[in-house]
Amino acid sequence: MQGQNQQQAYDRGITIFSPDGRLYQVEYAREAVKRGTASIGIRTAGGVVLAVDKRIRSPLMERTSVEKIHKADDHIGIASAGHVADARQLIDFARRNAQVNRLRYGEPIGVETLTKDVTDHIQQYTQVGGARPFGVALIIGGIEDGEPRLYETDPSGTPYEWKALAVGADRGDIEDHLEENYEEGADLEGGIELALRALAEVNDGELRPESIGMATIPTETESFTEVTDEEVDEYLDEFDLLADEEDAGDESDE
Repeated sequence: MQGQNQQQAYDRGITIFSPDGRLYQVEYAREAVKRGTASIGIRTAGGVVLAVDKRIRSPLMERTSVEKIHKADDHIGIASAGHVADARQLIDFARRNAQVNRLRYGEPIGVETLTKDVTDHIQQYTQVGGARPFGVALIIGGIEDGEPRLYETDPSGTPYEWKALAVGADRGDIEDHLEENYEEGADLEGGIELALRALAEVNDGELRPESIGMATIPTETESFTEVTDEEVDEYLDEFDLLADEEDAGDESDE
């Protein structure tokens, strides 16, 4: 009983370490990320692919209101998992920093620089009393000096660079699939196929185009481009991942 009371005391403040060196509120923020639907990032020789599971809670909801992929700058995209409102705050912060960099230096911001700006901002909320950590993880992908770059932000404020990753629900199962099937020399379409197959792996082997969001940043154009529902439908049909109409059911998203 005494041990439980001690843990509750450490729960109350984000600025207090537990005796074993843990910040419980940061760990709880990571749990919030796991409650969000999955987002995937793939780095290929031809560019970066971002794909998200954007399930709709109700057929009455407008699909366009569910935003999990965002354009941060012409050459950078961001996918999120976790609390959507927290993600919007961080994406607005990233966009402002990207524009400030263009105005101040006359050049686009580097993907690594932007990621570290965002994670520095996140980290501040793990040291300030009266605040809470951001309950969201971001995948930040783009082109820097002609090379594709892919990063993850963690609620602790730590940046990680990846070749391929997933955040949100079913992260372990999706990353197992990515580890088994990722190829260094794959082109952009190969990255799209890998991302869709990884999402299908945790959705009974089939997907519907309206429940998928996708964007690419090709090295050739260095331009963020959203993939349309029609194009997603074509990819799903080509890769034999398209769900039958009668299999559609009620879905939920966080």
